[in-house]
Amino acid sequence: MFCTSIGTELDAANVRRAFRRVVALTPGLNAADWTPRELRHSFVSLLSASGVQIEQISQLVGHKSTQVTETVYWHELRPVLTEGAEAMDEILPRNRESLS
Repeated sequence: MFCTSIGTELDAANVRRAFRRVVALTPGLNAADWTPRELRHSFVSLLSASGVQIEQISQLVGHKSTQVTETVYWHELRPVLTEGAEAMDEILPRNRESLS
């Protein structure tokens, strides 16, 4: 278990406050615009955009299944899924006539 510098319970407000202090030290970032949640979503987006498999992303963010990851991070994963669908469209013929 983690605690604050004075030994009290570390709650969500403590984590956000400490996180914003660190972000405030980063040039070009507005601390009010960032939370640990946005950092987590950025993490998933970057992994997905880099071609990391959904199974690996799911494990890295601590989900029990890829279904949870797909549900929570649909917007971050959608570009990669769309690219995959477009690639399959190019690979597979559009109708059975082209098979003959």
